[in-house]
Amino acid sequence: MTWRKATHRISPVMNAALGTLGDVADVWFGDDISGERDLRLVGDVRGKRVLELGLPPGPVNSVALAQAGARVIAVDNSLDRIAAGRRAAETAGVRVEFQHAELFQLGFATSSSLDLVLCVERLTSVDDVDRLLRQVHRVLKPEAAFVAVLEHPAHAMFDGDEPIARRRYGTATNLTIGDLCMSLQRSNFALDVLYELYAKSKPRAVVPCTLAVRARKLGS
Repeated sequence: MTWRKATHRISPVMNAALGTLGDVADVWFGDDISGERDLRLVGDVRGKRVLELGLPPGPVNSVALAQAGARVIAVDNSLDRIAAGRRAAETAGVRVEFQHAELFQLGFATSSSLDLVLCVERLTSVDDVDRLLRQVHRVLKPEAAFVAVLEHPAHAMFDGDEPIARRRYGTATNLTIGDLCMSLQRSNFALDVLYELYAKSKPRAVVPCTLAVRARKLGS
């Protein structure tokens, strides 16, 4: 497993090993946060079946993934976010299948049918993470990746740039790093990358602002 505090760009040597920048979808992981071109959590998605689990408050990643050649399904429990996603896809001239459902309701996807599941800034909105991860495990192909990006639970302890914590660790996000790792393990995932990301404009902040993980499906 890779565990890193990341504020910098990936090296040219690593870029060469992972493919050219043209192979990479312009995936958004948060405002002022390094994206896919730096972190390479998603990889080359050309011709792959990808599920976006919840539409984030920023750019529509489903559109970026479709533009990079993926066959994309997006699921969200908000009709407003679904409508905004459809408008973005139409404007970009790409095809994305949108499903209105709770994030754990993945009955529209057959077992072992997806190459990637991406969840940006929506995981902590789910009451039962284990239930969600069991469904994600079901729809992924063996060894396929689940990528999740969320507010770092330590960052949620603070208000803005104040140096004094206002909340206990894990209470604001309802999910600690340990909770997430254990949920992934219980759902038969192997964690292979964990980034603790600082905002690019605040590399000397007290705590990282974003947690990004990639885990791979074990078993069938």
